[in-house]
Amino acid sequence: MTIASEEEARAFVAQFAHGSSAAEAMERLDRLASLLVAENEQQNLIARATISAIWQRHIADSVQLLTHVPRETLAVLDEGDVWLDLGTGAGFPGLVIAALRPAWNVRLVESRRKRVEWLARVIIELQLGQCSVAGQKLELVESFAAAVISARAFAPMPRLLDLSARFSTNDTFWLLPKGRSAAQDLAALPESKRALFHVEQSRTDSEAGIVVGRLEQKAPKTR
Repeated sequence: MTIASEEEARAFVAQFAHGSSAAEAMERLDRLASLLVAENEQQNLIARATISAIWQRHIADSVQLLTHVPRETLAVLDEGDVWLDLGTGAGFPGLVIAALRPAWNVRLVESRRKRVEWLARVIIELQLGQCSVAGQKLELVESFAAAVISARAFAPMPRLLDLSARFSTNDTFWLLPKGRSAAQDLAALPESKRALFHVEQSRTDSEAGIVVGRLEQKAPKTR
């Protein structure tokens, strides 16, 4: 069922705020929403038309990605493996995930200086000690293995994989919200790569999709 209101969006997100820290997680997300709306007066982080539906269009839209993460991947995230969010922009989905799961090692990549400065301020404001932002182009970020790679409207699939495959292992799980062009974007990949991914229905837009899967790496040739 599609999330159709701010009330439904908050209730959906609350399902993922577990244990004694649940209230604190929701408070962080409320604070994040407030900071975002305030900063939107200074720079265009989100479309003004979406401010009145910020929980539905941005927060729940980010949190829904957790419903697709395999159990074994959640386990390694709990153990300290990295969630890498590419082209995070206003912090979606990576900053939202970090606010909900502050113990996770979430790394944001964003090249636009004003957005980087704002993200850094929010990370401090929300006391997200395990979250960091790399203020540079992805091509300049040092390689490391990520448990999850997410990207919301960062680049078309062929270019996205070319730029970020070096952060991926056979165990890395990819979560790529692609809006209403998900199937079309996936179809642009070569068949060998296209077969590794599939499209999941978005919970916040009945016409939008999320491309998910794992990018298998070729074994080195032996003599």
